[in-house]
Amino acid sequence: MARLVKVIVIALSSFVASTALAQSIDPTAPPASWLRSGDAGSVGAEEIAVLRLQSVLIPQRGRPVAVIGGKTMILGDRVGAMTLIHLNEREAILQGPDGMTRLYLTPDVEKRMIEIPQSHKTGKSGNMKGLP
Repeated sequence: MARLVKVIVIALSSFVASTALAQSIDPTAPPASWLRSGDAGSVGAEEIAVLRLQSVLIPQRGRPVAVIGGKTMILGDRVGAMTLIHLNEREAILQGPDGMTRLYLTPDVEKRMIEIPQSHKTGKSGNMKGLP
């Protein structure tokens, strides 16, 4: 009986520990590299953390909207000393006293073309390198 109680206590404590660990990790939080300030120039470290383009919505009718640093913005809105002057599917452009700042939706993604082998283009089967 005592052994069964020990097993139950160990199982419950490991369950509680794993639940506490899972609750401390936010899967929707931005990557840690986004929260570190890099070369700040004349912009303060607090403002760098705010200047992250998180989302862009361009409706068929209506005004385009961006989420920058958790704040919903439309063209002409200000963040610090900068004004949102342009918005497209991939970037937001802010104009400030020190010039323009471009914020990209996916700043760390390297885009490159995938080359499709000639045998795949003609419908022939064969080894296709670089394709999953």
